[in-house]
Amino acid sequence: MKRLVVVPLFIFMIWVGFSGSVCCQRPSAVNIGAIFTFDSVIGRAAKAAMEAAVSDVNADPGILNGTELSLIIKDVNCNVFMGSIEVFQLIEKEVVAIIGPQSSAIAHTISEIANGLKVPLISYAATDPTLSALQFPYFLRSTPSDSYQMTAMADFIDFYGWKEVIVIYVDDDYGRNGVSALDNALENKMTELSYKLSLPVHFDENDITVLLNDSKFLGPRVYVVHVNPDPRLRIFTLAQKLQMMTSNYVWLATDWLSATLDSLSPMNQTSLHNLQGVVALRQHTPESVHKKDFLSRWSKMQQKGLVSTGLNTYGLYAYDTVWAVASSINKLLNEKNITFSVSDGLIDRNETDMHLEKLKVFDGGNILRRKLLETNFTGLTGQVQFDHDRNIVSGGYDVINIDKMKIHTVGYWSSGLGFSSVPPETLKGKKNDSSEWDQKLQDITWPGGKTERPRGWVIADDERPLQIGVPNRASFVEFVTEEHDSHKIQGYCIDIFLEARKLVPYDVPYRFEPFGDGRSNPSYDELVRMVANDVFDVAVGDIAIVTNRTRIVDFSQPYASSGLVIVALISKNSSAWVFIRPFTVEMWCVTAAAFVMIAVVIWVLEHRVNDDFRGPPSRQLVTMFLFSFSTLFKTNQEATISSLGRLVMVVWLFLLMVITSSYTASLSSILTVQQLSTPVTGIDSLIASNWPIGYQVGSFAYSYLLESLHITRSRLVPLGSPLEYENALRKGPSNGGVAAIVDELPYVELFLAKKTDFEIIGQPFTRSGWGFAFQRDSPLAVDMSTAILKLSETGMLQEIRKRWFCKPKCSGEGRQSETHQLHLMNFWGLYLLCGIITLTALLAFLLRMVRQFVRSSPSSPSSSTTHCSQVIYNFFNFIDEKEEAIKKIFTQCENPQINVNSTRSTSHDISV
Repeated sequence: MKRLVVVPLFIFMIWVGFSGSVCCQRPSAVNIGAIFTFDSVIGRAAKAAMEAAVSDVNADPGILNGTELSLIIKDVNCNVFMGSIEVFQLIEKEVVAIIGPQSSAIAHTISEIANGLKVPLISYAATDPTLSALQFPYFLRSTPSDSYQMTAMADFIDFYGWKEVIVIYVDDDYGRNGVSALDNALENKMTELSYKLSLPVHFDENDITVLLNDSKFLGPRVYVVHVNPDPRLRIFTLAQKLQMMTSNYVWLATDWLSATLDSLSPMNQTSLHNLQGVVALRQHTPESVHKKDFLSRWSKMQQKGLVSTGLNTYGLYAYDTVWAVASSINKLLNEKNITFSVSDGLIDRNETDMHLEKLKVFDGGNILRRKLLETNFTGLTGQVQFDHDRNIVSGGYDVINIDKMKIHTVGYWSSGLGFSSVPPETLKGKKNDSSEWDQKLQDITWPGGKTERPRGWVIADDERPLQIGVPNRASFVEFVTEEHDSHKIQGYCIDIFLEARKLVPYDVPYRFEPFGDGRSNPSYDELVRMVANDVFDVAVGDIAIVTNRTRIVDFSQPYASSGLVIVALISKNSSAWVFIRPFTVEMWCVTAAAFVMIAVVIWVLEHRVNDDFRGPPSRQLVTMFLFSFSTLFKTNQEATISSLGRLVMVVWLFLLMVITSSYTASLSSILTVQQLSTPVTGIDSLIASNWPIGYQVGSFAYSYLLESLHITRSRLVPLGSPLEYENALRKGPSNGGVAAIVDELPYVELFLAKKTDFEIIGQPFTRSGWGFAFQRDSPLAVDMSTAILKLSETGMLQEIRKRWFCKPKCSGEGRQSETHQLHLMNFWGLYLLCGIITLTALLAFLLRMVRQFVRSSPSSPSSSTTHCSQVIYNFFNFIDEKEEAIKKIFTQCENPQINVNSTRSTSHDISV
């Protein structure tokens, strides 16, 4: 029984072993295909590199263990249709993998075929980032994607601070999708891809010339060129002829240029003189012994005439691709035989003579794809390994600069580390964040031979000067207008623009374009819209910076403050203190001081001889001031006795007569004006009323009143000139005029400088300023703003204002003072005359008293040595004695019984 069981088991084991040996039996040869364009920069290097790789693989018995790798190549001549035909012919020959294509457009088409027949497609040159792993699962890329390269290009542009870029590209999948990736990368850097200039796939020199000539009228001067490799370097050659390789330009190129330059033979490198200052990217391949040996081998092949081109990085990637495919095939053969099967779907659709049955599905395609994705070895290009998107893990890019017909490597870029002056492999593990690394590049020589960073844009040139729109005003022409005779643009705003332009650190050719017919003020909103629509580059004038305009254009720093104000006839009847308005504060103060001075002087002159000015101190003080102030009304009861006192009173009464007459006239004028005024107190009362409101034609005041304050359109009256302002205000709302006018402050100040019976009511109820309007993101807006700030700091803005509006008096100055007020300067002569006479009388009185004192003093030889204090003491005793004598006289007058002789003697004592 056991023997019966053992024998079948033994037979089964022999059958299993035999079946296994049949399954893993290696074929004598395995076919792989390659499709590319033989006669191209990439194709010539790739063909020789792949043939060298196949030779090396077959020479190494450790790779395929005796199986020969057979490479079948097809020339598609950069044609999508030919590429589709050639891929079918390759599949008929039962290839297990296809290397290529080099064209992204062809890769899109044949990737679909590869998906259907499960043949892995590995490209060493199709860099289109839209070749998605999800859409094309059998497509692998053994070269960096353009999304990676455009990130490096965007970092370079941001490294030098340029904010606007022009890209020149070929209009196919490679060009369009590469530019789209650049646009996204620049957007993350807050940089704008301003213009995308496309060339036909098979462009000629005429196409390039037209494109470059058109681009000269654009503002940016940073060019990124993303085309297919061109051995004749036609774009740069024509740019040189068109004077576009000067220091005003920046020329950047993607890796097509480095591939082209690396492929040039030494005898053809004389064309490098057209590339002076150009910067390009090249895929970074680390230095290694293996790479050095292969480069030496390539040089020998060139010397023997086996290759006719230099070795570029695409040739290195093609070499490594062959090794990756061979290694993966070897792993496949360890698990499964290479078999093909006919697709039932193709048989069902074979209703014609197309022989679709010859197209067989590769049964091991899924396994081979998996083995390719597991690839991990060190090749000529460095570490060969695929990421989750089936793209090779890139080692970064070299930054090369062409200077003096030589190619210089000025730095390196890698993801996460940014720019450095040393290869990125030396930084691995040292830094993990580019923000922590001191990013730098070696000095770059730019077009024109300069090492300073180019500005990267121009506003205008002599061929196309800056188109500046200026409002051709019909009123308030002091701000900006066009002279009818000379057609010269002039005004306050123009002078500010010209002064600011002098401070801009580069030349700005310009041409003024009047906007408006000059018979009425133009619409400023329309002028700003024309800037936004690229009709004008800039708008210069009295343009208010308001919200709806800032949404479509950029404004400079305000050069003048503005805001909406209300102007109306002067209203004063609401003041309870109107009686003090005829005099200024200085006038009131000097007049009051004059009253005090007159009171003191009259008291001094009358105190000795006039009993009305005698008595207790309090009585004398009251009498003194009542006498002075009562002269204003001619009701003083005290009479002046002394001749000097009467002289002072004559002059003082004359002064009072003139002052009171002028006061009465000024007050009458003020009370007369208040009969003509309107009761406008502010914006709230204006809105609440039903009065018509005037506004200036073309001003933003109309839209503000209509949209923001919701005033009905029927209440708004357009006014076109200061004369219309005056007429409308004088008529008033009841006679077909307006109650008030709402306009911007600078216009109102200029209007009030010429018309004195109008006034601003309240304060500005909006705050804004005047500025120059620029197109969105115009670099000139920033520089002009800086220039305006400098003008403000140096006082030049005020000087320009005085030049236009201070003839002879600045507009708006002193508007708060009353029109009919009387100033001290109007009466300073009278006050001076009164003061001189009063002081003269006082001095005469004092001199008389001193002389009388001297006469009454006993002479003595030693009187000259009398002490000063004794003299003063005797003087005042003398005054007291005279006062006693005066008392006696008045007592005698009141009492007739007193001896007349004694009275006469007393009178004689005090006589002067």
